Amino acid sequence: MENIRPISDLRNHFAEISRIVHEENMPVFLTKNGHGDMVVMSMKDYNEKNFQHYIDLKLIEAEIENQNDPTRYDLDELLSDAENKVREARMRQGGASV
Repeated sequence: MENIRPISDLRNHFAEISRIVHEENMPVFLTKNGHGDMVVMSMKDYNEKNFQHYIDLKLIEAEIENQNDPTRYDLDELLSDAENKVREARMRQGGASV
């Protein structure tokens, strides 16, 4: 359930709002003159939401790239190619093979 409070509660009941956002992991929605004005949330929740948004954007980018590039790769071919590249790089450096 959303926790909606007047913005004056931020000043008058800060400790309670802080407890709600940290212990209950719930954002607090603040109103000004009866209309939504801002949201208070913990830094942990804020960072998690930002990270999830970043992941969502990367998935959308990958889907768009997938639709625009018909090239498909076989896992065994990718692994073999990667092993060959590592082997070649080690040989150039004079190291042991894979």
